[in-house]
Amino acid sequence: MQNTDTQAGTLQLITGTISDYYELTKPGITFTVLASMLIGFLMGSAGSMDYMLMLHAIIGTYFVAAGTAAHNMFLEHRYDGLMKRTSKRPLPDSRIAPKNGVIFSLTLIFAGLLYLSFVVNPVAGAVSLATTVIYLFMYTPLKRISALNVFVGAVPGALPVVGGWAAATGTVFEHGMWILFGIIYCWQIPHVIAIAWVCEKDYDHAGFKMLPKNDPKGLKATLWVLVPLVLLIPTVYKLYVMELMGWLFLTGAMLTTVAFLWYGIKFAVKRDIPTAKSLMFSSFVYLPLVWIFVFLDWMIL
Repeated sequence: MQNTDTQAGTLQLITGTISDYYELTKPGITFTVLASMLIGFLMGSAGSMDYMLMLHAIIGTYFVAAGTAAHNMFLEHRYDGLMKRTSKRPLPDSRIAPKNGVIFSLTLIFAGLLYLSFVVNPVAGAVSLATTVIYLFMYTPLKRISALNVFVGAVPGALPVVGGWAAATGTVFEHGMWILFGIIYCWQIPHVIAIAWVCEKDYDHAGFKMLPKNDPKGLKATLWVLVPLVLLIPTVYKLYVMELMGWLFLTGAMLTTVAFLWYGIKFAVKRDIPTAKSLMFSSFVYLPLVWIFVFLDWMIL
């Protein structure tokens, strides 16, 4: 009986440890990165899909994205401990030692970069390296210095779609991939601002500067929300004009973009927590819906 209890306890400990390390990779963000990469790969393939190459791109990208997320958690674990929504993460909650977190994150990053560079192609590896460097060494420290981090952070957030296209083609000099980049970039700014508005007290307590300074009425934040939302309309339309996407994508994505803009306008008018939450939740839905319309349109074409 004692042996059974001991084995059960050991199994529970191992399961808990695996779960903690998995949490360290920020699964939600990591799978968003994978989805964007796959859309880039899909469109870059132009109808001639290499499914084995796609599998290799998924493996390499997952390692890099998971490792980058885990290293971000290491860099910010002291500040995460000061915020209610992040205080129970594995590092601030002392379920994983910081040293182990570093070893884990760097192992994943370097394994992923080597895999992409040698198994997929060097260009895909270079895009992933740029994504990691900008995210960890520009965006992450800038979060405690200036709200302009939002514009810097949107770059690595949008680069995975470029990485997917590069994995399929070996180049970053095709116009279509940068239109896709523009869609994610413009989406990400109101997405982050909405979250920052809802979690303002938590961010302030940890010293993160996620909203513009000297903006008591939220007029600067409103501008930062509305401009990229308006820019999304011609950016989405451009994919259709370039004949990269058809009528199904144009109809679905344009309606989704107008709805997203509507929530942005509601926030601009009231600038309160309820409208910020509505904008935040609409941002959660927006990008997956656009990618679904890309996929459906691709299937028809």
